This record gives sequence, structure tokens and C-alpha cells, in this order.
Amino acid sequence: MGKHQPALLGGVFIGVLSALPYINAANCCCLWVIGGGVLVVYLQQQASPTPVATGDAVIGGLIAGAIGGVIVTLANALLMQATGPMILEQMRSQGEQMPPEVMAWMERLFSGSGIGLMMIMMAVCIPIFAIFSMLGSFLGLAIFRKKIPPQPQV
Repeated sequence: MGKHQPALLGGVFIGVLSALPYINAANCCCLWVIGGGVLVVYLQQQASPTPVATGDAVIGGLIAGAIGGVIVTLANALLMQATGPMILEQMRSQGEQMPPEVMAWMERLFSGSGIGLMMIMMAVCIPIFAIFSMLGSFLGLAIFRKKIPPQPQV
């Protein structure tokens, strides 16, 4: 197993489960993100006969979280392409309850290609997912790190 393959697999785990409808509801407490960090350390430890270094686990967790954040952002951008016009129409029907400035901002956000909304999601998801996946890797270290046997006394 390559050095970054556990991080890639952990990132795909995070991204896919966080993007699936209904299943992503468990991500309200970052369950899938933390689980992806734990998965990274598990896979790293399975590939190594020695205990996983804390730095390797942290870097793996950060990479997995960033990959997961990109996958979630791209999946949500595709979903917004399909549902954006319907959401915009619902907002227009309830436009009397919103100030005109907010309504204009929302129309700009949901109309067009959705680049603005995707950039906001990337700016939020990637750092948050990276941090929580790193915390999951610390949890994985506590659970899966191999113990070093004590040295015999001479």
C-alpha cells in the first residue's frame, strides 16, 4: 500500500458518505469525517509492522479531509445544477418576507453556473473536514496504534 493510499481511501469514504442523500444526515456531528480519519490510521497501521508515527497519521487525516471536502463540494455543485432553479423559484414565491437586498444576493448565488456557491462551500467544507478528519486520526491512533513491547532489562 502506497504512502498516501490510506489518505485517498479515507477521503473517498468521507466524500461519498457525506454526499449521499439521507446517509449524510449522520454527518451532522462530523461522524463520517471523523470516521474517515480513523480509517486512515487503521489502514496505515495495517500496512506497517511498526507503530504509526503521529505525524504520518495527522498528515493522512488532513489529506483525507481535504479530499472529502472536494468530493462533497463537487457532488453538491452537481446537485445544485439540477435543483437550483426550483430552489430559486421557491425563494421568489416567498420573496415578500425577505428584504430586497437579500433576495437579490440569493438570486445571484443560485443563478448562473453556481460558481459562487461552490466557492463558499469549498472555503467552508475543506478546512472543517480537514480539521475533524485530523481529530479522527488522533482517535485512530489511540485505538489502533501498535504497542511497543518493553525492552528487557539487562
